[in-house]
Amino acid sequence: MRTVIARCSVDYSGRLDAHLPPATRLLMVKADGSVLVHSDGGSYKPLNWMSPPCRLEVSEPDAEDVAAGVQEVWTVQHTKSDDRLVVRLHEVIHDFSYDLGVDPGLVKDGVEAHLQELLAEQIELLGPGHRLVRREYPTAIGPVDILARDPQERAVAVEIKRRGEIDGVEQLTRYLELLNRDPHLSPVQGVFAAQEIKPQARVLAEDRGIRCLVLDYNAMRGLDDAESRLF
Repeated sequence: MRTVIARCSVDYSGRLDAHLPPATRLLMVKADGSVLVHSDGGSYKPLNWMSPPCRLEVSEPDAEDVAAGVQEVWTVQHTKSDDRLVVRLHEVIHDFSYDLGVDPGLVKDGVEAHLQELLAEQIELLGPGHRLVRREYPTAIGPVDILARDPQERAVAVEIKRRGEIDGVEQLTRYLELLNRDPHLSPVQGVFAAQEIKPQARVLAEDRGIRCLVLDYNAMRGLDDAESRLF
């Protein structure tokens, strides 16, 4: 991981064009080749970025850039498209690299892990006729919690959360994008399953054609709910 704090301008060209005027920003270069441009705000979301596969080339500025005070130019070119990110560094304030090693990945809490196990055992909660294909179905960006088939043998990808928020919908969207590239699976339906689904997450999921499923953890565990009994 390389982190650089610099006064820089950024230009993105490809599917769309975008420009960030000179300002002090955080640049992150990750081992997978991705390059991200962050400001001191906006939570986790970068102002602009280039996802792998891509290559980073560092070059000297031309005469026009030198006149504008540019010291170094980064060109990040996507290897499978015309998308390009050009970062012009006016001043480097901090430059640090460190090998983070292999990350073990996200470890779900006990409730989420148990929900996945229970839903795999009670796959009919997705609807009559559904069958389980596999738990933790692998993709290039991490495993999908559950892959199933509906009565028409269409693939169904399920992402399970204890509390369903927008981040979970975004995660499932990325999984669906990858899975739908596989001709043996496409078209893949998405199901966002959680004990509680936030209204904003539900709106986003439904807008993207993802079905929402609220899971009753106690009922799935077979626990008696005294409040639901008349006597």
